[in-house]
Amino acid sequence: LLFLQRVLLLVASDVDALCACKILQALFQCDHVQYTLVPVSGWQELETAFLEHKDQFKYFVLINCGANVDLLEILQPEEDTLFFVCDSHRPINVVNVYNDTQIKLLVKQDDDLDVPAYDDIFRDEEDEEEDSENESDGSEPSEKRRCFEEDVIERTMKRRQRREWEARRREILFDYEQYEYHGTSSAMVMFDLAWIMSKDLNDMLWWAIVGLTDQWVQDKITQMKYVTDIGILQRHVSRHNHRNEDEENSLSIDCMRIAFEYDLRLALYQHWSLYESLCNTSYTSASLKLWSVQGQKRLQEFLADMGLPLKQVKQKFNSMDMSLKENLREMIEESANKFGMKDLRVQTFSIHFGFKNKFSASDIVYATVSLMENIEKEGPETTNFIKALDSLSRGNLDKLHQGLDLAKKQLRAIQQTVASCICTNLVISQGPFLYCCLMEGTPDVKLFSKPVSLCLLSKYLLKSFVCSTKNKRCKLLPLIMAGPMDVERGTVIMVGIPPETESSDKKNFFGRAFEKAADSTNSRTLHNHFDMSIIELKTEDRSKFLDALISLLS
Repeated sequence: LLFLQRVLLLVASDVDALCACKILQALFQCDHVQYTLVPVSGWQELETAFLEHKDQFKYFVLINCGANVDLLEILQPEEDTLFFVCDSHRPINVVNVYNDTQIKLLVKQDDDLDVPAYDDIFRDEEDEEEDSENESDGSEPSEKRRCFEEDVIERTMKRRQRREWEARRREILFDYEQYEYHGTSSAMVMFDLAWIMSKDLNDMLWWAIVGLTDQWVQDKITQMKYVTDIGILQRHVSRHNHRNEDEENSLSIDCMRIAFEYDLRLALYQHWSLYESLCNTSYTSASLKLWSVQGQKRLQEFLADMGLPLKQVKQKFNSMDMSLKENLREMIEESANKFGMKDLRVQTFSIHFGFKNKFSASDIVYATVSLMENIEKEGPETTNFIKALDSLSRGNLDKLHQGLDLAKKQLRAIQQTVASCICTNLVISQGPFLYCCLMEGTPDVKLFSKPVSLCLLSKYLLKSFVCSTKNKRCKLLPLIMAGPMDVERGTVIMVGIPPETESSDKKNFFGRAFEKAADSTNSRTLHNHFDMSIIELKTEDRSKFLDALISLLS
């Protein structure tokens, strides 16, 4: 279908989308398909990109954008335009699901979309046209009257049925669209496509792994879904990487090998010091309550329990004594269990380039996010996108290392902000939700005007708050976090995240709630993000908007 056509790729700014994009680019290269790549960070950019290119292109591929709104309504394309949508945002808009001619959804076959039945939400036009030909040719007036009465009764019945149908339709759509959540990672869907076409390579498999790990790091999917998808990828990994052990020595320098492993849930620890990683990983920092003096004491006790000298723990991981490194995972796990950190072990994959470069999938996620949301260099938005995309290729290790350095800064900034929010009691219970607002002038506040960084901060903050508060009711509440977006324009960026509970299904109701609150108060909001639960808002409208949310959710 796409062989002789040029294709426009519209790719959202998240790691999973970048990975899916890399796989698709590799497939296009195999088949010599010409394409143009345009990064889009929100609906406005998507519409602009479409308008600019709609005359030159008939085929559009949308990655991690476009599924959860009525695309045809928004873009108003010509009838011969075709959209291929690979998007993990759920629920998928019903019009996109049932429009076969112009919209092709790329989803995994076993993904349960829970879409309402066609007849429950669409009626054929013929049903709607009332029978206006009710003039009968009955010659007798009495016969005419009888026909007329029957006709009136029939029409009244039809109207009532239609009203009932419409009420039911509204209810069905409300239930279907109420919560926002995520389906299978787009990179995994793309890898599946490559595998079906027998064109899957080890590089593509690694990108699929990074795409899935991104969903896990961003807390977008349940633990159950993560473990299931890891299992699927594990089978592909053993298929692609089954070298005999004795061949180990003959590995060439430019070769890559992927391995499944149970690793520590410590951010970037192999490229940092163990001490820094323990302090800046949200799981350990929240469990030990490191923002308090007591918490710092517990950290020292934890290290002592493992029998690790401070000098070793505080130096670069690479420089630690080999004898300590060999049993490190077991030592840490054993002590972690005593300190109530039972989930310090996580199933993941690592990649080896030649002899000395080893990275875990989460390292790549943190590095890519940091490159994409880098605030240090002022320049066009797309340069960050291209840099992040390039860092995923194994030939660009220098970019990846630059990303890892930025990621350490980002994690430190997040952890310091979490500590200051908790120590200064910035997290306030508003009734149906918790609320925290970052003030202009807070350190690193510019970083948190970026959506992914703000979401990471919010999730880390909620985890830490749940560990620190004694109020049982507050432990079950969702959180709304706001930070300055653009001081000159007077806007804030706001994100809502679901409660932090063990059984959380990761479904988020804030997207719909934000829309309703904005409508009812005429607040000047911009719903520009592909995640509906992130919005921009005029600073002076914030208090009436929050009041409306409180009454809506109470």
